[in-house]
Amino acid sequence: MITMTGEMGYPGVLSAPGWGFYDVLFKGREFEFTQPYESYVMENILFKISYPAEFHAQTAVECAYKLHQQVKHRLDDIDKIVLTTHESAIRIISKQGQLNNPADRDHCLQYMVAVPLVFGHLIAEHYEDGVAADPRIDALREKMHVEEDKRYSQDYLDADKRSIANAIQIFFKDGTSTDKIEVEYPVGHRRRREEGIPLLEQKFKNNLATRFPAKQSTTIFELCQDQQQLEKLPVSEFMSLFYI
Repeated sequence: MITMTGEMGYPGVLSAPGWGFYDVLFKGREFEFTQPYESYVMENILFKISYPAEFHAQTAVECAYKLHQQVKHRLDDIDKIVLTTHESAIRIISKQGQLNNPADRDHCLQYMVAVPLVFGHLIAEHYEDGVAADPRIDALREKMHVEEDKRYSQDYLDADKRSIANAIQIFFKDGTSTDKIEVEYPVGHRRRREEGIPLLEQKFKNNLATRFPAKQSTTIFELCQDQQQLEKLPVSEFMSLFYI
């Protein structure tokens, strides 16, 4: 983009004979793209709203929230927990064995499911050593079976869907089970904007309140809701609103 506006650059960095990227790394082939350079990324941005969980697990955590009331008094009666997910989640965040620190735990699908099953919610403090020492968490992790649903994997890669699906079903020792709870799109997904935006705005308000006085927080929030006014405001003036 800098070169296109007239700044110095290297217009042949891709196409220079012999030394450009096309010849050196791609055997003379030019780049091919599945879609044009437009606004896809902005329109499909994922907001992490409800849970401090790695995104491949967001819907799994939501499933666990929904199951908590059914299982909170029956944790010892659980025989098996089946987590149905997509290939990327299995490859990136499915973990067994010891988890050594908070960063390890918040990238473990099984841990992020076990916590809300036990406590009914998931917050950042749940990744700390004190909570992780609760024996119920590892006991549930050991009962989890992770399996792939091919449709989930396909829809995850589909540019028109980009779902991040997970499902959970819990089986008890007496032969009974919960329903299979499935969530295909997290709250921060484009397909749940109507539900997600009010929650996102409230999260913004809450975080402003941790840093600024009430009047200053309100000024910032109201400005961010007025797109025309925000676009007219010089960047320096906008940034000055965040001085304490």
